[in-house]
Amino acid sequence: MTDSISSALKIAASGLEAQSERMRVVTENVANARSTGETPGSDPYRRKTVSFTSEMDRLTGADLVRIKSVDTDGSDFKMELDPGNPAADKDGYVKMPNVSMLVEMADMREANRSYEANLQVIKQARELINLTIDLMRG
Repeated sequence: MTDSISSALKIAASGLEAQSERMRVVTENVANARSTGETPGSDPYRRKTVSFTSEMDRLTGADLVRIKSVDTDGSDFKMELDPGNPAADKDGYVKMPNVSMLVEMADMREANRSYEANLQVIKQARELINLTIDLMRG
């Protein structure tokens, strides 16, 4: 039983770590949603994405979630008319980041829910350990 609880704790901990990194990347995207280039025609901030992978823990045999990579989104930049911006081209258009607040909020909500689910697994495992200790005393 302790092996299965230990595996559950390791799996949940790896999920917490992965979702925490995902939330960090989403936060960076949101913070830079209006970060343009510094010169006319220069590229603005490019949205980042997170890819996950599973990795077997040799000690427990459990599949843990890990961050495979943090990449950049290759989708097109939005063009916005803002002639007073230092990054505006000759026609007054500025390349804007390819960050959609709707997508970022959905990603944040999903990451938050996954984080909470993994946290709940850890709480339940802790309760099982405490119950086991109480039974052994008893």
